Amino acid sequence: MFPAHRRSSTLLPMIFNCPDRQPDMTVLSVNLNKIAVLRNSRGGHEPDICQAAQTCIEAGCGGITVHPRPDQRHVRPDDVRALAAMLRGRVEYNIEGNPFAAARDAYPGLIALAREVRPTQVTLVPDSDGQITSDHGFDLRRDLERLRPLVAELCELGCRVSLFVDAEVQELELAAAIGVQRIEIYTGPYAQAFADGQPAAALAACADTARRAQQAGMAVNAGHDLSQANLGTFKAAIPGLAEVSIGHALIGEALYQGLATTVRRYLQILL
Repeated sequence: MFPAHRRSSTLLPMIFNCPDRQPDMTVLSVNLNKIAVLRNSRGGHEPDICQAAQTCIEAGCGGITVHPRPDQRHVRPDDVRALAAMLRGRVEYNIEGNPFAAARDAYPGLIALAREVRPTQVTLVPDSDGQITSDHGFDLRRDLERLRPLVAELCELGCRVSLFVDAEVQELELAAAIGVQRIEIYTGPYAQAFADGQPAAALAACADTARRAQQAGMAVNAGHDLSQANLGTFKAAIPGLAEVSIGHALIGEALYQGLATTVRRYLQILL
């Protein structure tokens, strides 16, 4: 259905560039990693990750997220390039990953991929091969000097830079000082607390982190284990929430509801 994107080798910069722009509403960025997991479990090209992106765009999502890892367990570098070719000028493109992970085999490294495809946003995440999924944010006091030149390079490329952080993280003003434009709050603990019926403390921690980030001049994204069940409560508690990146729950719900219907239901929650 999308033969051209598999042949594309020249990828121009996206139209969305630094400095950050404040959206009028919370952007839904659909993470397509689980589509790639399903494809890789069988081999071949199905389900097609670009066709999934097309379905999400037609349903109204404002962004597509991928998180390539060096072990290529799901989204692979060729997927990153193919999506860049089809998304250009249509919706925001967010690439997540560990900027400190070395190149390996066909994986050139996160910064090298950003140089190639110039995504709208690069979300820096301190994950490792041993993690099933991202489960903690950066230690800003420890990691900031290593991050400084990488943030500068990404901004030079025209990419918005977002930093994956835990709720209650300190020293957010230090992140803003090196050019970080957004944080993404790790919402796993909130989602677990919501499922346990006691979300108040975790939600308050997220809200306080968002407030402090905004006071430091950064916009606020959020992601991890957000779902149709818990997203409305979260959004109501975070004024000015810029973006949510949702993959695992959304793709799981889509098995029962259909992908386009599920995306539209999330958008209704975010209104």
